[in-house]
Amino acid sequence: MAARVQPSSSLLVAAAAVAVAALMAMAVAAADSTTDNIQPLSTLRMQAAQVAMDSGAVIHASPDVLGKNGEDSAWVTVNFTAPAPSAGHWVALFSPADFGLSVGAGASTNAAAGGEGPAAGLPTAPIKYMFANISPSFMSSGSGNMSFLVINQRSDYAFGLFSGGKDNPKLIAISNKISFANPKAPVFPRLSLGKEWNEMAVTWTSGYNIDEAYPFVEWKMKGEESPKRTPAGTLTYTRRHLCGKPANAEGYRDPGFIHTAFLKDLWPNREYSYQIGHELADGTVVRGKPSTFRAPPFPGQDSLQRVVVFGDMGLGQRDGTNELAGFQPGAQVTTDRLIQDLPNYDAVFHIGDLSYANGFLAQWDQFTAQIEPIASRVPYMVASGNHERTYHDTGGFYTGNDSRGECGVPAETYFYVPAENRGKFWYAADHGMFRFCVGDTEHDWRPGSEQHAFLERCFASADRKHQPWLVFAAHRPLGYSSNDYYAAEGSFAEPMGRALQGLWQKHRVDLAVYGHVHNYERTCPVYENTCMDGGKDDKGSYSGTMGGTVHVVAGTGGAKLRDYSAGPWPQWSVARDKSFGYVKLTASDHSSLRVEFIHSADGAAHDAFNISRDYKDVLACTVDSCAPHSMAS
Repeated sequence: MAARVQPSSSLLVAAAAVAVAALMAMAVAAADSTTDNIQPLSTLRMQAAQVAMDSGAVIHASPDVLGKNGEDSAWVTVNFTAPAPSAGHWVALFSPADFGLSVGAGASTNAAAGGEGPAAGLPTAPIKYMFANISPSFMSSGSGNMSFLVINQRSDYAFGLFSGGKDNPKLIAISNKISFANPKAPVFPRLSLGKEWNEMAVTWTSGYNIDEAYPFVEWKMKGEESPKRTPAGTLTYTRRHLCGKPANAEGYRDPGFIHTAFLKDLWPNREYSYQIGHELADGTVVRGKPSTFRAPPFPGQDSLQRVVVFGDMGLGQRDGTNELAGFQPGAQVTTDRLIQDLPNYDAVFHIGDLSYANGFLAQWDQFTAQIEPIASRVPYMVASGNHERTYHDTGGFYTGNDSRGECGVPAETYFYVPAENRGKFWYAADHGMFRFCVGDTEHDWRPGSEQHAFLERCFASADRKHQPWLVFAAHRPLGYSSNDYYAAEGSFAEPMGRALQGLWQKHRVDLAVYGHVHNYERTCPVYENTCMDGGKDDKGSYSGTMGGTVHVVAGTGGAKLRDYSAGPWPQWSVARDKSFGYVKLTASDHSSLRVEFIHSADGAAHDAFNISRDYKDVLACTVDSCAPHSMAS
């Protein structure tokens, strides 16, 4: 795209991602509109729900048993009939199948207590839902059918048919129970870089605690005959780990057990096969799906290296559920593009706002299932965002409630990162010629803080003659963004964010990439609001000493896109694109880096720039980058 030309919005991407989106939009009643950035499950008033079984209502799901051949997901057909069909009827998937109560006893229990009518309130939210009028025949005949994509989440399932819309739901029929052949099976492996360059962490989820079965990974290098077996550690969390509602209330769901094994002494760039598994007490072995990965390059190794960076994806749904509010309309199309592009990159950095579960914890399983085709093949590194961590009075830098009670617990458990303390989500990651210093913007980063000291060490310890490409990545824009709400604040960044400018300049950080803002924007090499490129017209290439850091906002993974500030562009803003997509970094050697913004819709680069320089250009002094030195020869 041309520099400083704002393209038109690409909000039609969602239709390409989910084939049923247009049909769903027609089916949703006007009263179903919700505010942007509201988790769709939170719009269901389950605390007001009534169990009011209707003998004229019927719902049935098939097949009864899923995953007979070891599959971790399956399509389920739901047929239903309701008297007096209306736009307020909806179908929801619940797990466990008893809805967390003795269904059918609500009316008698309430009557015995002296109340009138059915008891109100269901103790748990559904995993997903769809309005009945998605089925074309429902409004005319009272009968319909729809398909749900169900993943293995360690328990049985049942579907509920509701009337009364989302505000006054009445449970009028319950389906038969369905379940996976082995609900406890190991599922959804996700790779991440370890603390050493030649180490890969493999994390997965199962229903097996350590007293039931021993978790392990079997793995071998391509060409080897016999695999080796590496044991895994096991973690979980409970309601008491969580900080508030809905995460520890109607949104809670047992997370099962999360296992991590560390595959060590990998040979650089060699291909490995692996398979997660559990050995039961009787010697029986239960295995997950096999997969492969390529080991990371040695730090400083001169070879083609490609890394993808983005933020703010969220949960897509191939069956169209939960997307009625357009909560993350681009999540599925970005996921599909990343799957298609797998041969062309080596690692992913998803820099915050991962699942947008917002306290509805079943969606973390849904998210790990969504990214599994990617995360099982390449390292899937994550950062902490406000929707993972922020909750008032829990030691974070912000006092809001964006995580809706999660306070970082699910994200820090479901995903391994090579941090000293996973409760403090900052860490260093080496990938060949790249050094990534990943910040945690939900904790204090200012001078004097623990995180500031870490970032100083991370930047300073990069050997720039072998790792020339130094990248800072974090969720909230601490540098530069002309997003509408930052402009309204007058900060054009997270307030106090630019406290790190001295570090970026001192250590000649090449690139800073952020999420949080749901659009794409990049700057010139900038320091203290000033372009350091000498006013050059060509913003697509930079050579020699950079003089400043290029800041890129890429919160474009799937959450609903946002506008830029009105009026003239700030002089440091050189490219904008309100489209779903991701940033791709390609280092072809120690002197050449290409940065592209790839559209999820077509896989093409719609903005790009190149950096070309030698080691002496990294060493050269620029404004505020060098300490005072002696004039002696």
